Amino acid sequence: MSLSLQINVLFHKLALLVQQPGLNVITELIIGYLYPGRPLANVAFKTYGYISMSQALMFLSDFKLGHYMKIPPRSMFVVQLVGTLVSSSVYFGTAWWLLSTAPNICNTALLDPSSPWTCPGDDVFYNSSIIWGVVGSLRMFGRLGVYAGQNWRFLVGLLAPVPVWECSRLFPKAKWISLINMPILIGATGMMPPVRAVNYLAWGAVGIAFNFVVYRKYKQWWARHNYVLSARLDAGVACSAVLTYFALQCRSIFGIQWWGTELDDHCALARCPTEPGIVTKGCPVF
Repeated sequence: MSLSLQINVLFHKLALLVQQPGLNVITELIIGYLYPGRPLANVAFKTYGYISMSQALMFLSDFKLGHYMKIPPRSMFVVQLVGTLVSSSVYFGTAWWLLSTAPNICNTALLDPSSPWTCPGDDVFYNSSIIWGVVGSLRMFGRLGVYAGQNWRFLVGLLAPVPVWECSRLFPKAKWISLINMPILIGATGMMPPVRAVNYLAWGAVGIAFNFVVYRKYKQWWARHNYVLSARLDAGVACSAVLTYFALQCRSIFGIQWWGTELDDHCALARCPTEPGIVTKGCPVF
């Protein structure tokens, strides 16, 4: 009953906000307390607790698009099932091929900053297993860690919509206040460890153009084509990635150098230890 209620709430939020609430931090926090020092157990628990939910939400989003396009549910299910089998096989084969052929794959110290083989998502996944699995939640965010104050952010996130709701009630003529959605603003930062500012700038520009300008001036066009356009943009990114690889990147041409492709966080002290008394070259001692 409880699990069914949680799934329904998540699906309802996805249908309203097109946001996928992540349970990765919650699952890592729980298993980090239960089994500290066991990174494989942490990764396995996260995979079953979060990745399965994320895939289910993506599955639902495709059904949502098919519903708007008036595609029969049975046909959508068959296509999704076949697509899952084909994509999983292709994904495994491609990953195996890249690991055996791409030189210095995932080794950022030996790769060009614009190289497509820096593996940012896998790096974040690995770092999470170290933080939550090897070190453990208690030594990071518990009474034995230096980041215990970060736990207050759970309360901040819970109470964040209240000021917006109160302001919209006190100032009913200010219609723009009701457009502020704190779950979207806060939840969107969940992908920030692997992605960078350029991704958010592009996402914001497209969102404002089509969900604000086009929605207000050309509502009929928006109602008919907006969701199909979203799918076309996703397909266009995938096709562009394949075309870019075979046309340029496989020939070691990685494009121009600019801040949007830099892997550096532009903070010289970001890699310095914060534990008191630790001496590292080029870093301050706390």
